[in-house]
Amino acid sequence: MDLLIQNFFNIEILVVSWPMLVEGLKMTVLLTLFVVPLGFSAGLLIAVLYNLRYWWLRWPIVFYVDFFRAFPPLVLLIFVYYGMPFLGVDLDPFFSVAVAFMLNNSSYYGEIFRAGIESIPKGQTEAARSTGLSGFQTMRWVILPQAIRNVLPDLVGNTVEVVKLTSIASVVALPELLRMARIAQGNMYNPTPLIAAALIYLVILWPVVRILSRMERKMMAGR
Repeated sequence: MDLLIQNFFNIEILVVSWPMLVEGLKMTVLLTLFVVPLGFSAGLLIAVLYNLRYWWLRWPIVFYVDFFRAFPPLVLLIFVYYGMPFLGVDLDPFFSVAVAFMLNNSSYYGEIFRAGIESIPKGQTEAARSTGLSGFQTMRWVILPQAIRNVLPDLVGNTVEVVKLTSIASVVALPELLRMARIAQGNMYNPTPLIAAALIYLVILWPVVRILSRMERKMMAGR
């Protein structure tokens, strides 16, 4: 037991490595605050454009969503960071992660929003248009509020996955939480910083998961 604590829960090593973990956590939070709204907005735009039902617009959107949902995010990140310079686009690690995550997450958010929009009866649109609302106003004030409410648990669940996905940013040397924990581990030859990083993720995401579960139960009870 003492050996387990010494190797995985070493308080002295945790105290020494804690400033590095805090710096990594700050970058993880900053990255999340940047990529979540970006992917959320792009996904909403994708869903709205898909709902216009122009065949020449729908097929590129379907390809975009299917392609980036199937494409491994790690490979996508590596391609954006290491491959784009060959096309004359040189991005720093932060914006490389932002672009790769936007492409990946917007496809998931877009599919969630699309399902939400299609869950609203067509009569809602017809009734709104009959009152004189334009198509944009109908979507903005009538359809989207109901659609978002219907898929809110899925949106929150996908956002949780985005937070966990930020850990792969370490492959392009972005100093987020996991990378700083690995650096601390290498400096001290002890995995305690990695265990601490995992616990930090748990502390951050556990309340979100519990809130998500309560939301799902309330929505099911209200139907």
